[in-house]
Amino acid sequence: MRTLAPRQIQEAAHGSLTGDTRMWKETMTARLRDAHRTRDRLIAHARLIQREGGWRKTAHGRKGAEMRGFTKYTAEEVRRLNRLQAEYFGENVEIFEPPLPEGVPERLERIVASASIVPGDSVLDIGTGTGILIPLVQKYSPARIYANDLSEVMLEFVKTHSPSVIAVQGDVADLALADGSIDVAFINACYPNIIDKHRAFTNVRRMLRIGGRLIISHPLGRSFIEILKKNLPFPLDDFPREEAEASEMFAPYGFRVSLFLDEENLYLLRLTAEDCGSRKLCT
Repeated sequence: MRTLAPRQIQEAAHGSLTGDTRMWKETMTARLRDAHRTRDRLIAHARLIQREGGWRKTAHGRKGAEMRGFTKYTAEEVRRLNRLQAEYFGENVEIFEPPLPEGVPERLERIVASASIVPGDSVLDIGTGTGILIPLVQKYSPARIYANDLSEVMLEFVKTHSPSVIAVQGDVADLALADGSIDVAFINACYPNIIDKHRAFTNVRRMLRIGGRLIISHPLGRSFIEILKKNLPFPLDDFPREEAEASEMFAPYGFRVSLFLDEENLYLLRLTAEDCGSRKLCT
């Protein structure tokens, strides 16, 4: 699921973000007309959820891997918010397609390069959206690419353009790929959208082999999320702001920070999976 919002893209098309090409502006503006109606309907649905009791944002209070930095939701709230996101993004597929803002393609290449993919690797793209990373990943000749998303519509789009990809629909927290079967996992422009981060990162660590890499990134930078929070009908979390914060958050899950970049237009965090010793899971 991609954290790129219809209203935000319209704002960018009118100059909120510098360096956008004229073609991108014109294309996005045309595509947004219908998308706004969907957005408004889903925002109304989100307000109805809030009136019925809403999603409760409370910090994790238990010891171990459930860190204070992760918001805790009930199982029912997770299901409701996941359904809301799947519908929202599924009805706005086309607006996430190229042309992309100036500089984004180059930053996406940097993101993929940071994973050090080698031929024969197994790669998992979490929140793949329209599969924007997949052509870049394919250049490294992986053995297989798994594309994961909440939206079945998004995955159908991905399969149309990249038939060799293995589509796995659902919450990343529930994926049932084999233990240690993944060499590289990407969470690009999706980290803020993951609702149950405790279960998600527990499961991602289970699927990654020791030494595997998890790339958490956004090609428009960390501050981009602040714009989206004002325009989306579901909650978004912030990225870790410092390397020390990221280390504290992810060490209990069995990850070591091996790269941290927080540039104006690029956020890039690489986590390397470490040996959990005798424990099956690092929790």
